[in-house]
Amino acid sequence: MKKVLITGTAGFIGFHLAKLLVAEGFRVHGYDGMTDYYDVDLKRRRHQMLLQSPGFSATEDLLENYERLSQAADAFQPDVIVHLAAQAGVRYSLEQPRSYIDSNVVGTFNVMEVARQHAVEHLLMASTSSVYGANEDMPFAETDKADTQLTIYAATKKANEAMGHSYAHLWNLPTTMFRFFTVYGPWGRPDLALYKFVDAILDDRPIDIYNNGEMYRDFTYVDDLVRGIRLLMDAVPVRPGSSEEIEEDDSLSHVAPFRIVNIGNADKVMLLDFVEAIEEALGKKAIRNYMPMQKGDLHATWADTGLLQRLTGYRPQTDVRNGIARFVEWFRDYHGK
Repeated sequence: MKKVLITGTAGFIGFHLAKLLVAEGFRVHGYDGMTDYYDVDLKRRRHQMLLQSPGFSATEDLLENYERLSQAADAFQPDVIVHLAAQAGVRYSLEQPRSYIDSNVVGTFNVMEVARQHAVEHLLMASTSSVYGANEDMPFAETDKADTQLTIYAATKKANEAMGHSYAHLWNLPTTMFRFFTVYGPWGRPDLALYKFVDAILDDRPIDIYNNGEMYRDFTYVDDLVRGIRLLMDAVPVRPGSSEEIEEDDSLSHVAPFRIVNIGNADKVMLLDFVEAIEEALGKKAIRNYMPMQKGDLHATWADTGLLQRLTGYRPQTDVRNGIARFVEWFRDYHGK
């Protein structure tokens, strides 16, 4: 069975992907830095669960430590690399922009160098719907121009896409970038809206609702997301021939084995409806604190997932109310509330 190196396995999405791949019989090596951006205990719990499987091993260090990353890859000899580790969070990037350059730009370059040196079959790297920035035509399609990023977080992810394309072209390194939309589910990050809302409502604290709730997000359930990644592992991009035509909706580069793919739910949900679904799952009303739009926030996100479906035959479709109910069940169990 193939060996997959995943960065960010103590993180929300990396944990779920590693769990899925190990269950399918892959050998997985995780690499994560255990930074204190949010509760390190939650990260350690995720890794502890994964380490119960003989198919999983891990190295704990920062992406910026190229020597350690390279040593881990040399020892493991991966066939595929899935790069998920990053400094996340749109709002935190307003406060600590340098950490995004260090982790997302320098760290990603290190991952690409390791992938090049090991000539992996496929390098898959996480981008974000935030790269669509000020685009207003929706749903967002991979072939849309995306040059108006609104935060340094989004800018670093767009830089990753450009870096990935150059390495794919220069070294014939098959590379897929996936643009995530708003991901939620069990074992989620405490800085995400769902986690914060549930925690506050249960403790009778008010929740901040930005732009008076007039915001829309393409909420993607984490199990759907990692299933999409798993299937894209097998959809290896190939550099097209000089006379080969690329289909109109395909983001495949004409000069490199490189492709960008949206992974979303292909639906947009109003923030107020999201809050109501949380209230329903908790059986308790929120104390609502309506706020103006935050700097750097997008008014709406909505994914065109036609390319994902064409490449994999798969389309995420977990209903947001069902997904929220599953998160609430996990949250109550984890925190004993």
